[in-house]
Amino acid sequence: MLLKTTFVAALVANASLTQAAPAVIYDLGGKFDKSFNQAAYDGAERWKKETGKPYLEFEIANPTQREQAKRRMADRGADPIVGIGFSQGTSLEKVAKDFPKTKFAIIDSVVKLPNVQSVVFKEHEGSFLVGMMAALASKSGKVGFIGGMDIPLIRRFQCGYEQGARYANPSAQVSANMTGTTPAAWNDPARGAELAKAQFASGVDVVFAAAGGTGIGIYQAAKDAGKLAIGVDSNQNHLHPGTMLTSMVKRVDVAVYNAFKAVTPGVTSLGLKEGGVDYALDDNNAKLVTADMKAKVDAAKADIISGKIKVIDYMTANGCK
Repeated sequence: MLLKTTFVAALVANASLTQAAPAVIYDLGGKFDKSFNQAAYDGAERWKKETGKPYLEFEIANPTQREQAKRRMADRGADPIVGIGFSQGTSLEKVAKDFPKTKFAIIDSVVKLPNVQSVVFKEHEGSFLVGMMAALASKSGKVGFIGGMDIPLIRRFQCGYEQGARYANPSAQVSANMTGTTPAAWNDPARGAELAKAQFASGVDVVFAAAGGTGIGIYQAAKDAGKLAIGVDSNQNHLHPGTMLTSMVKRVDVAVYNAFKAVTPGVTSLGLKEGGVDYALDDNNAKLVTADMKAKVDAAKADIISGKIKVIDYMTANGCK
C-alpha cells in the first residue's frame, strides 16, 4: 500500500508526464547518500535541466520493492527505466522480459536482453590511481581500505587500490575491512567510523572508503583523528576540506544522463579511457596533492590508458594477485 501511495503521489506531482517519461530507481541508501545513488540523481537532474522535461523516480526502502517499482513504472509507460546498482539486476531482467517494447538500463550489472543496456565500470583502474595517491601521501607507509557490502564488485575496488598503493610504494602495507555482508552495510556510518578508528590505531593514516553512505562515518572519523580519507563515486572532496585527499569518481551521473537520452542495448564498459572513472582534484584538496604526486598519478593514468600498465580486475582474474 505504501508503495502504491508513493507512486500515486509521484504521478500527481508530475501530472504533465508524457507516456515516454524516463524513470530512475535508486537502491538502498537513498538518492541523497552523497555517493553512488546521488551521482545517479545528479545525472537525472542534469537531463531535466537541459530538456525541461520531468522524470519519475523511486527510492528503494526494502528489497521487495525493486521489482514492484519497475513493474509499476513500466505499466504507466515510463521509458526508459534505469535501475541503480547490481542488486537490481534480477528484478530488472524479470520486468524487461515482460515489457519487451520498453527500454531499460542497469548500472553495475549485466542483463543480456535486447531491450536492456548494461553499464559497468572499470573501478579497478580509478582505484589504482587513488591507491597511488594514498601511498604517496602516507607518512607511515600504512594505508587502509573500508568497503561496504562484501561482494566481488567492492573487492574490485580494493584490488585496484592495493595495486596502486604498491606501485607507488612497493613496501606499503594495506589494511582492509568490509562493513558487512548484507545491504545494510551501505548505510552504517557508525560501523564505518568504528572500522576507521581501528585502522588509524594500527598506524594507517590514509583510508579509502568504497561503502556508500557508510563512508560518511569514515570521513568524519578521519577528520576527528587528523588523518586523510578518500571518497568514492561522487566527488566528496567538499565534505571535509583539508582531510579529504581525493575521491575516486565513478561517473554514474553520465551513465544515467546518457541512458535518459537514448538507451543502447548491450554492455557499455567505462574506464579511464572512456572518462568513466578518475580521481578528483579541485580547490578542496588542491593543498593536499603536491605537483609531484599529481605528475606521478597522471603518468600512471596515461600508462593504464595506453595499456602499458595492466591493472588486475578482481572479477575476471578470480582474485587479486
